[in-house]
Amino acid sequence: MSEQTGYTARCLCGAVKAEIVAKPLWVSHCHCPSCQKATSAAFATYVGFDAAAVRFTEDEPKFYKSSPGVKRRFCGACGSPVSFEGEAWPGEIHLHAGFINETDDLHPESHVYVRSRKPWAKTDDGLPTYRMFPKDEG
Repeated sequence: MSEQTGYTARCLCGAVKAEIVAKPLWVSHCHCPSCQKATSAAFATYVGFDAAAVRFTEDEPKFYKSSPGVKRRFCGACGSPVSFEGEAWPGEIHLHAGFINETDDLHPESHVYVRSRKPWAKTDDGLPTYRMFPKDEG
C-alpha cells in the first residue's frame, strides 16, 4: 500500500480536479457489470478513500444514480468517470485510478466480482479474486 498521504486528480479535460489528503484505504479491480458499462471497459480500477479526505477544487462533477444506493460521478464536459459511492460503503468514495495523477505507488490488492469477469480479461496476476465482494462472501 502507498505511504503517500496526498494526491491530486483531474479528468481528461481538466475541468474536474480534486485534492486528496489521506492514504488510500484499498485499491482493487472491479469486474461487475455496472462498472463495465460505466467505464466501457472489462473492469474498473478503484482507489478507496475516506470521503472527508477528498475535495473537488474546480468544477463539481455531475452524478448519475446508476442503481439504488449508488452514485457515480463524472465530468460534465468530457465525460471522464471520476468516482463511485455506494451505501454499502458509508463514508467512502472510490475514485477511478485513472482520475488520480500520482498512481505509480498504488498497487491493486484484489479482483472483485469476478463472477462477471470477461473471459478474455485475465486475473492470473497473483492477486486474490472474489466472486462478489469480500464482505458479501463472508
